[in-house]
Amino acid sequence: MTSLTALWLPILLSAVLVFVVSSIVHMVLPWHKTDYGRVPGEDKLMDALRPLAIPPGDYMVPRPANMEEMRSPQFAEKLKAGPVIVMTVLPNGMMSMARNLISWFVYIVVVSTFAAYIAGRALGPSAHYLSAFRFVGATAFIGYSLALWQMTVWYRRSLSTTIKSTIDGLIYALLTAGVFGWLWPR
Repeated sequence: MTSLTALWLPILLSAVLVFVVSSIVHMVLPWHKTDYGRVPGEDKLMDALRPLAIPPGDYMVPRPANMEEMRSPQFAEKLKAGPVIVMTVLPNGMMSMARNLISWFVYIVVVSTFAAYIAGRALGPSAHYLSAFRFVGATAFIGYSLALWQMTVWYRRSLSTTIKSTIDGLIYALLTAGVFGWLWPR
């Protein structure tokens, strides 16, 4: 068993590396450029929604009040007439990149910490590079990728977007695993 405190350096270094690589993936490469399409008649849609003053949050349209309403012919007609929407409304104005980047870095540190914890419970000091790589890599991959698939399963998020994000998660997991394998306490 290896203590979590003995793994602070690979936790932080892997987090910094994943942060830098993810910034390149999302800001420099065109990989995610097509993740979100433009709504036809965007200005008309925004003009129609603006008077509703929808507060930030997650919404489904149409949304039944209960199971009984969901089974009603009226609700079936709403679904048939469409549009059927799952949406997230953000606060108006420019998005704070600083807040998002700080939150993303904290998330990366959390993933690395869980990967360190699991590998540290399974492996002792002087573990072989490949052993640390496998435990950390599998755990980091789970942290970065697997929950993304729920959005595709339940809310029909684009399969291509989920696959691209899963590949991103695999890259981040491999980088994390490599750093841990390299810096595993000897």
